[in-house]
Amino acid sequence: MCKHTAKELLNRTIIKIEGAYAPSTIRAYRANFERFIQFCEKHSIDALPANPLDVALYIAHLTKSGLKSSGIRIAVASISSIHKLNHLSDPTKHPDVKIELRRMHRTLGRSSKQAFGITAPILDKLLSATSNNLRGVRDQALLLLAYDSMCRRSELVSLRIIDIHIDELENYKQTKLRLRKSKTDQELQGRWIFLTERSAAALSLWLNQAKLKDDFLFRGINNAIDITQELKSSQINRIYKRLAKDAKLPKHIIDHISGHSMRVGAAQDLLKSGASMTMIMNNGRWSKIDTVMRYLEQAN
Repeated sequence: MCKHTAKELLNRTIIKIEGAYAPSTIRAYRANFERFIQFCEKHSIDALPANPLDVALYIAHLTKSGLKSSGIRIAVASISSIHKLNHLSDPTKHPDVKIELRRMHRTLGRSSKQAFGITAPILDKLLSATSNNLRGVRDQALLLLAYDSMCRRSELVSLRIIDIHIDELENYKQTKLRLRKSKTDQELQGRWIFLTERSAAALSLWLNQAKLKDDFLFRGINNAIDITQELKSSQINRIYKRLAKDAKLPKHIIDHISGHSMRVGAAQDLLKSGASMTMIMNNGRWSKIDTVMRYLEQAN
């Protein structure tokens, strides 16, 4: 198959799976396979269908490129998926490819950068570092809701005001928030997230001061303190790191804070409180126990 046809087939594949996979997954497929096509063009070899020996050669190339083992695994998974989506034999299942992957792991290791867990004491420090303006009110609501809900970045920025519901109980009000879609709920069954009184109060204050009535729950705020239409998932990391810096946390902690940090910290706190693994997985909407175990390994 000629190289130009490989590019066209990739584009048709991306169009075909639009809406069936998460946007981040589709972006990863496209970016990784485009890089594989470039490698194949440089070496005058076919990308679709790819020869297993050429895929092994590509893995060896990536191993020397400075890419981490997790990134190489994603690149190989993308090659595998594009082939299978086009009903082509999967070259990554070949023994020579598996041997090269083992060689890559022995060279680079399997460990990936672990996000620092923002547990309750660290959360309080971040809350204390928030400013007294509208951005600070937004940040407080974001921090508390992220900790309560254990939401992923993509889930936080997708929350909408219309999905807030308040149950009038006998002695108090219970605020809950409908999560329409998550990484482990691609078919939009949805689920309810129950908020603590502290989180509900912070959320109410943010919505009142920002005068928000509909659309996205969390918004960006520019330097002029103007509210944007939405908050990008990439901004979550920057908000956490900015507040950690303002709270004067050590640099090595700030460097390891990511959009997963609130999920990691909340899971670690649940473990310390005696929660079962089933409860932790249910609260964080995890489907794989090994993922949770990686998050909990630093709990003690």
